Parts: sequence; structure tokens; C-alpha cells
Amino acid sequence: MNQTHLHLLITHLPIFGSIFGGLVLAHGLWTKSNPTKIAAYNLFIISAIGVGVAYLTGEAAEETVENIQGVAKKMIDQHEDFAGFALVSLIILGVASIGGLFLTLRRSVLTKKVAFVILFISIISSCLVARTGYLGGQIRHIEINNPTTSTQGQGGENEDDD
Repeated sequence: MNQTHLHLLITHLPIFGSIFGGLVLAHGLWTKSNPTKIAAYNLFIISAIGVGVAYLTGEAAEETVENIQGVAKKMIDQHEDFAGFALVSLIILGVASIGGLFLTLRRSVLTKKVAFVILFISIISSCLVARTGYLGGQIRHIEINNPTTSTQGQGGENEDDD
């Protein structure tokens, strides 16, 4: 397994981890369950680690695909630029989650307020990392933006052809 393969594999972790973590944290706040909040914080911390790995392997992935015919350098640049925002937001989320985990385990009076702040950060982070993934998917997955793929049958023939 090379860095490009690792990049493609790991990029899904921050996307789904931040989304599921936000849902778990919202449930923990609603049910007033500290173990559920702790589970959410762990998901956020793992997601932050995952985004770090994805970001660090991104350059190798870029070098692999930048010379493939049909790959637009503009799309790679957009993905790379947006990845910086996703990286920063998820690192902030991971660090905040470490603090939230500590406060929850200590049964601090700030636990609930911090959990709401972390939930807000997770919503922003989820949006940023999902957008980054969308832009990354457009680099090689031309079917995302190709409106003709929905009108084609098997074998690439139009459904209207007889």
C-alpha cells in the first residue's frame, strides 16, 4: 500500500467520523448521557487524527494523479486549498474534544456548555470536511459532474437508441 492508496482510504474517516460524532454528541446532550458524550468525543479525536493522515498523504496522491489525462490541475488545487480549512477545523474539534472529555470525566459544571460548543464546532467541521471530500471526488470521479451518465444505459448506449 502506498501513500496514494492510504490517502484514498483514510479520507472517508474524517467525513463520517465528524458527522456520526455530531449525531452521537447531540444524542448525548438530549439524553444527558455522559458516556454517550465521551463516545462522541472519541469519534472526534479519531477523526482529527484521520484528517491529519489524509492531509499528510495528500501530496503523494497529487503527484500520482496530476499527470493522468483528464485530471484538471484546477480541481486538485481547489481540493488542496479547501483541505487546509478542513484540517484546521478538525484539529480544533479534536483538541476541544480532548478538553470536553477531560471535563466530562471530571464531572465539571462546564460539561454541558462545552458540549454545546463542541457540537457547534462539529457542525462547521463536518461541512468543511464533506466539501473537501466532494472536491476530491471530482478529481477522478467524472460521473459526479457528468449529466449524461444518468441517461445512459449499460454499455454506454443511450436509452433512447434502438
